[in-house]
Amino acid sequence: MKKRIYLFDSYVREFEATVTDITPEGIILDKTAFYPGGGGLEADRGFIQIGQNKLEIMEVKEINGEIYHKTSNYELLQKGMKIKGEIDWNRRYRMMRLHTASHIIAAIAFSKYGARITGGNITPEYAKDDFPIENKEALQKLIEEANEIVKKSLQVKVYFLKREEALKIPGIVKLAERMPPELEVWRIVEIEGIDIQADGGPHVKNTSEIGEIVLLKIENKGKNRKRIYYTVKP
Repeated sequence: MKKRIYLFDSYVREFEATVTDITPEGIILDKTAFYPGGGGLEADRGFIQIGQNKLEIMEVKEINGEIYHKTSNYELLQKGMKIKGEIDWNRRYRMMRLHTASHIIAAIAFSKYGARITGGNITPEYAKDDFPIENKEALQKLIEEANEIVKKSLQVKVYFLKREEALKIPGIVKLAERMPPELEVWRIVEIEGIDIQADGGPHVKNTSEIGEIVLLKIENKGKNRKRIYYTVKP
């Protein structure tokens, strides 16, 4: 777990690492700040630098517990080589803001309606979440209430708990059809007084960083299922 820098500090933009393997799926590093995607959150993009050469990281993914970095050119790479990684920060930071916003929205939906997210995705441009809430006005109200919470400048804390301890916390999982992996220790993201969730993705440190959440549209996706699209102002 310690080789995944993003789990401990979402604000690391650059890091040094060693290439441990080169595969058709991409290169493997001894540590990385690149988030490989998951839980509806898209993976990071960025670059790795070797001397004066800068290679684009076009895809990051996790396969069987290993993180692979697909780059634009493998000819310069060798096992044991030292590289410098660089996250596309503008892309990452927008997703961090949207990710924390999604936790606030999910917390309100759960506390007011007992509703868990039944599907969702976060890109740098916008996020979308599905809820078993029929009332369109109630969904609009979720965004309004979320913005009021954002303005309170609440701290967003990240820490780790043993699985059995985490499962004692009501609403620790707010995805209707998905539980965290069968890990002995869970990463917990807590928004002071608002939400506690098991989560493995990058977040901002304070709700004030989110800025204003803007509702884009609401779609009917079937019986007892509405999808909300939202973004954050630049």
